[in-house]
Amino acid sequence: MEVTDIGNKEEGKIWHRKPAPGRSVLVTVVRTAQQAKTVRFLHVSFDTTGDSFLAGDHHGNIYVFDISRNRFRLVQKTGQACTALAFSLRRTTEFLVALADYTIKCFDKDTKQLVSWMRGHEGAVSSISVHSSGRYAITTSSDTAQLWDLDTFQRKRKLNIRQSVGIQRVFFLPLSNTILSCFCDDSIFAWESDTLFCKYQLPVPDCGPRIFYKTFAVTRDGKSLAAGGRSNLLHLWCLDTKQLLRVIQMPTQVRTVRQLEFLPDSFDGGASQTLGVLSQDGVMRFINIHTCKLLFHMGSHDDSITTVAVSPNGRHIVAIMDNGSVSIYSVQSLTQELNKPPPSQVAVVSGGEADQDFSNIKVKVRSEAVQRPVKSSGRRTQMKTLRPPAGSTADDKENELPAGLSKKRLMALLKAFGEYPAKYRMFVWRSLLCLPENHAAYSSLTDKGLHSAFLTLHVKYPIKSHKLQRGLQRVLSALAHWAAIFGEVEYLPLIAFPFVKLFQNNPMLCFEVVANVIVNWCQHWFEYFPNPPLNILNMAENVLAHHDKELLQHLVDCGITSQLYVWPLLETLFSEVLTRDEWLKLFDNIFSNHPSFLLMACVAYITCCRDPLLLCSQKQDFEYFFHHRNNLDVGAMIKETYRLMGSTPADIHPRTMLADFTPLTKGQYPIFNHYPEFIVEYQSQEREKIRLQEMEHLRERQEVSAQHADFLRRQAEEEAFYAQQEVLQIAEEQRRNILAQEEEKLTQQRAKLAAMKRELKAKELQLLDTNRRRFLKQQQDIRASRIQRLDQEISRKMDLCEQETAAAAQDLEVRQMELEVQRKQFEQHLLKEQERVGRRDEEQVEMRTRQAEREEESYTELLHNTDKRMQNLEKSLAGACHVGLESDWQREVGGRLQQVDSEQDRKREGLTNTIRDVAGRKWDEVMTTRALLQDHFQPHSSACTDGQRQTRIRSLCLTGDPLHRHSVPAAVSVAPKAAGPAVGANSLTTPRPAGSKVVCLNSSSPSESTSTNFSLDRGRAQLDSSERELLKEIRELRQKLAARAKEGSSASSQSVHTLSSISQ
Repeated sequence: MEVTDIGNKEEGKIWHRKPAPGRSVLVTVVRTAQQAKTVRFLHVSFDTTGDSFLAGDHHGNIYVFDISRNRFRLVQKTGQACTALAFSLRRTTEFLVALADYTIKCFDKDTKQLVSWMRGHEGAVSSISVHSSGRYAITTSSDTAQLWDLDTFQRKRKLNIRQSVGIQRVFFLPLSNTILSCFCDDSIFAWESDTLFCKYQLPVPDCGPRIFYKTFAVTRDGKSLAAGGRSNLLHLWCLDTKQLLRVIQMPTQVRTVRQLEFLPDSFDGGASQTLGVLSQDGVMRFINIHTCKLLFHMGSHDDSITTVAVSPNGRHIVAIMDNGSVSIYSVQSLTQELNKPPPSQVAVVSGGEADQDFSNIKVKVRSEAVQRPVKSSGRRTQMKTLRPPAGSTADDKENELPAGLSKKRLMALLKAFGEYPAKYRMFVWRSLLCLPENHAAYSSLTDKGLHSAFLTLHVKYPIKSHKLQRGLQRVLSALAHWAAIFGEVEYLPLIAFPFVKLFQNNPMLCFEVVANVIVNWCQHWFEYFPNPPLNILNMAENVLAHHDKELLQHLVDCGITSQLYVWPLLETLFSEVLTRDEWLKLFDNIFSNHPSFLLMACVAYITCCRDPLLLCSQKQDFEYFFHHRNNLDVGAMIKETYRLMGSTPADIHPRTMLADFTPLTKGQYPIFNHYPEFIVEYQSQEREKIRLQEMEHLRERQEVSAQHADFLRRQAEEEAFYAQQEVLQIAEEQRRNILAQEEEKLTQQRAKLAAMKRELKAKELQLLDTNRRRFLKQQQDIRASRIQRLDQEISRKMDLCEQETAAAAQDLEVRQMELEVQRKQFEQHLLKEQERVGRRDEEQVEMRTRQAEREEESYTELLHNTDKRMQNLEKSLAGACHVGLESDWQREVGGRLQQVDSEQDRKREGLTNTIRDVAGRKWDEVMTTRALLQDHFQPHSSACTDGQRQTRIRSLCLTGDPLHRHSVPAAVSVAPKAAGPAVGANSLTTPRPAGSKVVCLNSSSPSESTSTNFSLDRGRAQLDSSERELLKEIRELRQKLAARAKEGSSASSQSVHTLSSISQ
């Protein structure tokens, strides 16, 4: 065994010396790194050709080993250990690698480039399965399986399961769109890859110990599934029937199955029969799943195997050994013992005379138990042909067949097994019948097209398959073009149909087989045409009469002729009474024997069924019997046929009347004229005449049928028209009713809608009214609050004004009291002055002048008090303006003030005149009185100085200034109480008539003092009355102002605005 150490090489040869033939292990590949440490290989995977495989080691190096070219090459360094490998089937240069970081990478082995990187697993990927089309791939880990699109490298679907149920493996079935998922609870499900629809579930076996599936294997045709696990039992499933076929028990050395692999065969059609079982002991045993026999094994206890990969062509097996090396096995060398040809099973009996009858030769065949090879290694088994002896006879030459076959050997094989191998049956038939394969002649027949006799074949013989129907028409048309009689034979489709079904892919061979059957096995059938072949039927009846007279007598007694019990078998060639396999077995013997074998087979069929036939008495029972399948052993019937062939006397033997087998001629087919031509011609003429008559009849019938069809069509159209009119009328009435109902409903809906609109309008109006009322209430509340605030403001102003008025009144009272006290003091002083004046008479004029000056001073003081009262009145007017008096009220007050001014002007004029009269009197007395008054009132004056008083009095008395005249009456009108005493004090004299006597103030006469006191009290009373009238008018104006403020917010706001403008 050669060992190759690749070391750190990136490429090189796998083996340096060609492996010797017969060695099972071609080469062992190891890889040693530095310090002579061996790097273990972990996984291997073959490509689709089976000539090269991938191998990944523990360091993440991926190698490609090409066995056919004896080369290896390092294609990728991943840097981490791989957990699974697989080739991409569509792009042969790409491969998939599952790495230890739970990712899958796709590389190109030629360019060594990374094509794609797929992520999504949360655990180590244990297997990669690629669809047969190469478009999809399934990666499986312990917790999930994911379906990937290899065109886009995107994840398409993901299979998640419960953690309690793990996944063992998910993979594609070969040559199908089915995904098989296997779980830890031994359940197996099949899914449609496109829709992921669950197609079926394999039933879990109830009986027997549980296996705990760990590994699975599927045949290349996808029909069988093998499963194994922690047991020495294997389950073999049939995926077509979804049933468990068998349970295979491995030897006792096997306790656990690690891996299962089917060994493919080139000639098994994908249905592999050899299964490799890798057990826990590191030995892989190959068994036959049908015979359950151990064929060969790989590995040993010392050199155990970890995992294996089988090439798709079945030539090599790559195994990773326990020491981390890779061993390449040759399947041909492993199966060398099995491929040896088995010993001959045919024993040739020699001896006897040369002219001995062939039928008397008996051959015994002994077979020994021989192990058939599981697979063919590709070598073609050499077939040895026995050379004939030197003195060979003419019979031996006749036994030589085309393609090196021998009829004697075929007969011996046929008698030994009863039939030819199904795989080589058509080949044997072609050799036995010596088919010429005249392509040109057959093409000339088919070029003539379909024969007129078989144009309507599908009417009489309907066949479900159109392909078979067309094939049968072509073969029958070719036969009719070859011989005219075959266009008239009614039972010809029954003869040809079995062969058409067998040779449906090769119509020329089918035609030649049927022609051979007609020429050789249908001899003399057409001599009595169109009647059945009575001569042939008589032959069969003679043979039956010789071998079973009782049965023949029973048939005669029942009135059954050979046309009922022989002819149905002949005209259908047993296709109605036998199954396909039975029919093929029978014709294996018919084609291998003399043409008379067919008649003998008919007789043998009858004799083998004699018991049920003896029980039949009715003609219908016999007809049914010979046209339907019956319970019959074909092997026994064939043996009986051979017995009849050997035991029938020569005088009644059909062999003497039928010619030997004559093959068809090459180049051109022979002329077939074994039939009464005049009858055929007459029949053909009659048929042509009938055909013409039929055509004429058909034409007339077609015309009549056309006229009738036209009449029916018109009638149907009229009926349909009237029916349509009725339907239209009914529909119109219905539509009208429906329209009326709809209009009524519409009217009701409109009424409801109008009511709803009215209700909505009423609600809307109600809401608007509510909102309006709410708005008005809000406005009223706002106005009320404003009026309330104005009332409060007016009340506050009025209270303030009243308080000020009360304070002014109190001040006036206090001033009045002060003036009263001053008056009393002045009276006392006047009394003193009068006493002094009495003592000094000479100073009387001066005293009177001083009195006049004192009156002038009083008048000045009165004017000053009047000014103060005017100021107070102006303040009161300003307060009234701030409360909200309107302009008309101000005009009214102004008018009244003008009236008061005019009255005061008149009074002032009177006072001025009085002062002028007094001034014209004794100036000395006035001046004396003035000096005394100035001395007396100087400490009490607060408003004006002495100089101002003198200046004002002089201006009033001498010039009469209208401004002062205007201000005096106002002061008098506003504050009469305060001014009353002053006026009384200053009013020295009143107008008196001319010639009256002047009274002096300082006179001591009691009458003079009484007169003076009276005039002062009267002026005070006038001032008090005018003051009361003015206050009364102010109160009335205030009441009018309050009434007008309550009438509206607009007036109040205008009043407030006016007041604010006045205040400004």
